[in-house]
Amino acid sequence: MQRNLAALTILLLIGTVVSRAVMMKRRGIEVMHFGKLDKTDYFIPPFVLFYFYTIFAAAFNFPILSKQVFFQSESIAWAGLIFCLGGLLILIWSIISFGDSFRVGIDTGQPAELITIGVFTISRNPIYVGFWFFMLGQFLVFPNWILLIYIGAATWLFHRQVLREEEFLMDHFGEEFTAYCKQVRRYL
Repeated sequence: MQRNLAALTILLLIGTVVSRAVMMKRRGIEVMHFGKLDKTDYFIPPFVLFYFYTIFAAAFNFPILSKQVFFQSESIAWAGLIFCLGGLLILIWSIISFGDSFRVGIDTGQPAELITIGVFTISRNPIYVGFWFFMLGQFLVFPNWILLIYIGAATWLFHRQVLREEEFLMDHFGEEFTAYCKQVRRYL
């Protein structure tokens, strides 16, 4: 049951982001800025699709690259599902806190205001924290080496993107962003 529910959380995660992007697009706000500053970002989507396939293959017994697992524990799988749901809730809270400033990628053309309310009073990068918790939860439900590698790669990619975004925010907001950084941690 945990495996099916964990796979369902991926659909909820994708649905949350896509529905918010569509709602904002209808109001004339361009959300998708992925890959506009760094074309190497386009290497990421095939790996994301493989990640999704790996989860669904493990959940529904499709052909999979590796069936090797590190452990089998129902209680750890339930804990993993809680991490998935917690990560999803952090993501949803982040999108709500963002309001009209939500973007995928860095919007240099029409940067929004600096958001320091809601979940952004706890973390400067709650979306990445939510995604990381989500991926950790997926690994606890489906404990194989592929997902472990994905957690390591995602940690590096998230941090890389955070540094890029912080550089942009520093250039754009200056002292206001510096003061915010002194009050709120980068992650947790």
